[in-house]
Amino acid sequence: MASSRAEPISRGSVPKGSASPVERERRRWTEELLGPALAKSPERRSEFATLGGIPIERLYGPGDPRSGFERIGYPGQPPFTRGIHPTMYRGRLWSMRMFSGFGSPEDTNRRFRYLLAHGESGLSIAFDDPTLYGLDADDRESLGEVGKCGVNVSSLDDMRRLLAGIPLGRVTTSMTINAPANIVWGMYLLAGRAGGVPFDRLGGTTQNDILKEYIAQKEFLYPPRPALRLVTDTIEYATTETPRWNPVSISGYHIREAGSTAVQELAFTLADGRTYVAEAKARGIDVDEFAPRLSFFFNSHNDLFEEVAKFRAARRIWADVMREEFGAKKERSRWMRFHTQTAGCSCTAQQPELNVVRTTVQALAAVLGGTQSLHTNSYDEAIQLPSEDAVRIALRTQQILAHETGLADAIDPFAGSYYVEWLTDEMESAVHRYFDRIDQMGGVVAGIERGFFQREIQESSFRYQRAVESGTAKIVGVNAYTIDAPVKVPRLKISERARRTQSARLRSLRARRNPRRHAAALDRLRRVAETPAENTMPAVLDALRARATLGEIVRAFQDVYGPYRERSTY
Repeated sequence: MASSRAEPISRGSVPKGSASPVERERRRWTEELLGPALAKSPERRSEFATLGGIPIERLYGPGDPRSGFERIGYPGQPPFTRGIHPTMYRGRLWSMRMFSGFGSPEDTNRRFRYLLAHGESGLSIAFDDPTLYGLDADDRESLGEVGKCGVNVSSLDDMRRLLAGIPLGRVTTSMTINAPANIVWGMYLLAGRAGGVPFDRLGGTTQNDILKEYIAQKEFLYPPRPALRLVTDTIEYATTETPRWNPVSISGYHIREAGSTAVQELAFTLADGRTYVAEAKARGIDVDEFAPRLSFFFNSHNDLFEEVAKFRAARRIWADVMREEFGAKKERSRWMRFHTQTAGCSCTAQQPELNVVRTTVQALAAVLGGTQSLHTNSYDEAIQLPSEDAVRIALRTQQILAHETGLADAIDPFAGSYYVEWLTDEMESAVHRYFDRIDQMGGVVAGIERGFFQREIQESSFRYQRAVESGTAKIVGVNAYTIDAPVKVPRLKISERARRTQSARLRSLRARRNPRRHAAALDRLRRVAETPAENTMPAVLDALRARATLGEIVRAFQDVYGPYRERSTY
């Protein structure tokens, strides 16, 4: 792997005669100050560790970071430890992109307009479970779920309703969609063109990270290998047709939400990224043509220093991987651009107002770590879809950090911190150890099929839950500093109206479309899906133009690839 990876160092004692002035001063501090202090008042615990379990020593000093300045460097300079832009937030603030979606397309369109009016700088679409699983709103399996955890989009007409009046030529859009991402992206492209914005002017990102679905989130539709082919099709199509679109946002967020540690989140996410790049290169696409528009998506959790170190290590590792493993020549191909969301799994239903504090700390870590865009969770996240008031407070949290704290004025202010640089090195080494294990088992897909990633996350999640239940890990309001009082949160209720409306629209669409054209388009899609050398995106777009629904296109792919059922890893 990368020859510049950090290696473990020895902490053996230094012979007394050869000790440097710094080492002699540390020895004096230990004997004259620390020893008496510990004798008088022992430390709170015998062992300290990060949230992810990395042991923390008492003190870090000049000899602790393994990286020299060439590995820390300057912002905008490889290996980008300190950020991908020379001026970072002094030149441009991060994008404030709030994740939103519920009910019918019209319901969410109104929320988008509300957020844009209150200073949001980019859209981020949350889809409901039926859409994420490739089901139409009137499917029997969609009952009770339409519009409940996101917006429902079952057809091209729905996408047009969702985006009505939104200036798509000026606003970029992120879409959290994975297994049916190629179809939903096709809807967005066609809706944009119908509104007068050609493909090459549309900007945004589809998450489209199917590997992490098998690893963590479990919203998959086809077996891993054909699903990976469809992702590669979107990368190839975006490279030639949509120069402003990021076809894949390689996502660690859901890996962390499933219970992983920070190191596992980083290692598994970057391993997925390596897989997508390798597949695209095998397709014959030049790495410098598609790599600059790959993006990433990370979680920001409660351990501020661990999160800052994670983001800094992520950029450094990816810069090395792209140059040394894939031969990238352009500096932009080595950039890691990433979106961050605060940790939904850290939000509590008990004393939910405390989530404002947690979210603020997590947002602070993301900005100190150099994120390009940020979503801050609403304080009522553990109870319901966020109310308008809660969303506004979450957005205002970012705006206060940006404009009232001085946070955006200095670039990578933790650079040179003995502890943060040591922790950055430690995470880099741990990620490479995971890379070695994954490579030895044959890569990410082989690891998924063997249940490796799933077991790693299950074990980490179990250890953390056991620490919470024993009280070793304290959660304020849950197992510490609890109160016996009713929760007072303004409620947002999603009725069944969305399902009735969407189902009626689907009946009308099926009655209006040309049945011969519709059947021919789906037949062509199946033929293309059976032909590995042909890109499926043009056939998807043709099926959408023929008024095929989301569920119908998914079933056409499943006719060829079959569904997928995961093997138990317990």
